[in-house]
Amino acid sequence: MSISESQLEFEALLDYLKQNCSYDLSGYKEGTLVRRVQYRMQQLEIENYGNYLQYLQNNSDECVSLFNTILINYSGFFRDSDSWDYLANQIIPQIITRKQSDKKIRVWSAGCASGQEVYTLLMLLAEALGIEQCLQRVQVFATDIDEDALAEARQASYSDKEVANIPSDLLSKYFEQTQQRYVFDSKLRRTIIFGVHDLTNNAPMSKIDLVVCRNVLIYFKPQTQEKTLVRFHFGLCDNGFLFLGNSEGLTNNKYIFTPVSLKHRIFAKGQNLTLQDHLLLAPRTDTKKAVNPLTTQIQMWKAAFLASPLAQLAVDRSGRLLLANEQANTLFNLNISHIGAQVEDLEIARLINPSTFINQLDRDRAKPSAVRRSRTAGSDNSHSSLGPKHIEWVTDNHTTYLNIYTTLISDESGKALGTNLTFIDVTRNILLEDEIERLNSALVKVTQELKETKEVLHTTTQQFDSTQKELESVHQEMQFRINL
Repeated sequence: MSISESQLEFEALLDYLKQNCSYDLSGYKEGTLVRRVQYRMQQLEIENYGNYLQYLQNNSDECVSLFNTILINYSGFFRDSDSWDYLANQIIPQIITRKQSDKKIRVWSAGCASGQEVYTLLMLLAEALGIEQCLQRVQVFATDIDEDALAEARQASYSDKEVANIPSDLLSKYFEQTQQRYVFDSKLRRTIIFGVHDLTNNAPMSKIDLVVCRNVLIYFKPQTQEKTLVRFHFGLCDNGFLFLGNSEGLTNNKYIFTPVSLKHRIFAKGQNLTLQDHLLLAPRTDTKKAVNPLTTQIQMWKAAFLASPLAQLAVDRSGRLLLANEQANTLFNLNISHIGAQVEDLEIARLINPSTFINQLDRDRAKPSAVRRSRTAGSDNSHSSLGPKHIEWVTDNHTTYLNIYTTLISDESGKALGTNLTFIDVTRNILLEDEIERLNSALVKVTQELKETKEVLHTTTQQFDSTQKELESVHQEMQFRINL
């Protein structure tokens, strides 16, 4: 088989993985992919890509096996210990000092594999803050594209060999030994949100103080590395830090990060990235490319949605959660793992029934004067209304009162695709109304008491006048008798 034929078969294989297995490997280095695929083919004793593609088509489980072969989820506790020491002694104290005590410290382990990296990070934070403060102030996001690796990470159970690099004092403090396995502290694990995430395609976490992504970028093409770095920049807060692996650098996008320690591959967020860079999630290049106005517009709408100060959710026609901004995540305790879930399976189902909203809006749209129309996202095919008012959202900490605005999202033909839900916190208004009602009741009571007091005073005055007249009469009679 010629090189060109082999290349075409390899590309057909990658296209099949993308279209049928939802594995888009276009951002990975081709040399790495070729070696991993050929290794898997050798295990199965298959000689060429064409035959392997047929094998994939006939064996549905093979996609997972191949993907696990491509993703070498190697990780270790305190890997490159000098760099972790630098992070613990120089970077984490800065993050804690800069963060207000009532604000969460948000860290993201991107490409966390089987969890050693994220638990190393959590131990250092707990050492710096103390366990109780860590439980209250720290929120950790641990993501990976490999669901099997995430399942291992959630278990947090490791062998003697795997924990060998953990200092003995930390091992005894943060792990419980059970049947020759070491299990990480269950309370601290509750600060971690695990989720499937593809660095090459998915939007980043937001408002992050520290991104730890070690020995992941080396498997990506330079262009994909640059796009991923832009995403990290977008997700970091202004004083945020990026911690890479010892074999990784910043390629051509040096201007978006400032080196803190090149030796330890730690960088601070730069401030020179343009809005267009963020929206298009593409690096600057010397060659000017035509920008699709529609793509830019869509990215603008999405950025506005995510940055909205009001809690917002986007739900499709079937009731699946498509998108939630940071305000909604905080209000309803949502995270990345909830995207794609049926709303009826989430806690927020106590408040909303998306199908009811969509059907009601769809019916109202057919009525000429049912409710006012509004143009959303540049389309005439949207329809908005004020949904339920003063709905109680009760949590362990407090009760929030919400008004819900619903906007029907339709395609160009007018077919309903889903709905956008906006939640307006009216708790303060409700409390003020309650206070006004209480004061009005008190005023009515005081007014009534004043009226009664006036009546009593009037009666008393009359009695006093009457008594005074009687006394004057008695006085006159006594004076008359004295004169006699």
